[in-house]
Amino acid sequence: MIKSIVFDYGNVLVDWNPAYLFLSEFEGDEEKCRYFTDHICNREWFTRMDRGESMDVCVAELQAQFPQYADTIALFRDRWFDMCHGDIPGMYEIIQDLKQKGYGIYGLTNWPAATFTEARRRFMTIGSIDNYVVSSSVYLAKPEPAIYLLLLSKYNLKAEECVFIDDRKDNVDSAISLGIKGIVYPGSAKELVPILNNLLGARNF
Repeated sequence: MIKSIVFDYGNVLVDWNPAYLFLSEFEGDEEKCRYFTDHICNREWFTRMDRGESMDVCVAELQAQFPQYADTIALFRDRWFDMCHGDIPGMYEIIQDLKQKGYGIYGLTNWPAATFTEARRRFMTIGSIDNYVVSSSVYLAKPEPAIYLLLLSKYNLKAEECVFIDDRKDNVDSAISLGIKGIVYPGSAKELVPILNNLLGARNF
């Protein structure tokens, strides 16, 4: 029986996209913006910060590598929250419904240390979860199996009693490989509800 629901944060609870920040810097040129986010301020680079490396250090190193983009790279640090477009509608209500039904609610997120405390203050969904593991605090990142195992150990959870929801299939697949049930976030709270209902069965909401 499922007892605990584990939520990813970015693009499950909070709408996060680097293009929200950088597209305007490239005057609306989507091709230039996509090149920048694919090849310069890309996932490989910002995952270093998710694993706990200093944002200042990572920015300085990338600026040295791409001096022509130095000012734009700095925006990743200086205007980080411009990449966030707020709580995803309906997700706070889902969390509250699940709590009222008696489910344990947990967070497992790849998130840089420099912005996490402020994110908990800004975003209702994130602030509503009191039990969580943040990648930058443990120097691990999804989809590494160790970070899932750490969550299970920290809160004395059984894998087979947990459901993990993430927008990235590779992260969900890693959870499933450890015996955790997984849901790839379908894109909206409205679409998530019937998936959860089906999985939770008689204790649905």
